[in-house]
Amino acid sequence: MNVWLRWVKWSFIAMIATAGFIIAPAQAEYGDIVLNNYSDDAEIRPVIFPHWFHRIRYRCKTCHGDLGFKIKAGASEINMLKIINGEYCGACHNGKIAWAMENCDLCHSAKPGTPTQAHKSSKQLLLAPQPIEKK
Repeated sequence: MNVWLRWVKWSFIAMIATAGFIIAPAQAEYGDIVLNNYSDDAEIRPVIFPHWFHRIRYRCKTCHGDLGFKIKAGASEINMLKIINGEYCGACHNGKIAWAMENCDLCHSAKPGTPTQAHKSSKQLLLAPQPIEKK
């Protein structure tokens, strides 16, 4: 295959992949944290934080102790200025340890309007079922 056809093929694949990011927001999966304290107001998609992906690489203390993340979803007042200044996510997402924050869609990928939540967390699954009304 000549160079021109290869270039056209990979350009087409790149356009399709980019369109996927623009058109279809990602769906949070079990254990993900959706962060939307400021995103809707800033007219940007909420963040989907893959908690378990990070958990298998780091101890809880790394983020919840050293970096200041609170345990409750949405309790930490994370914003882009703090991240740019190397706080919270910015401690690792600096282009050296993990991808740099210039890749907005890698984090800001949830459906607009999705509330801050621990998506399908075990706490939600273990809540007592509602009683059945007797007729």
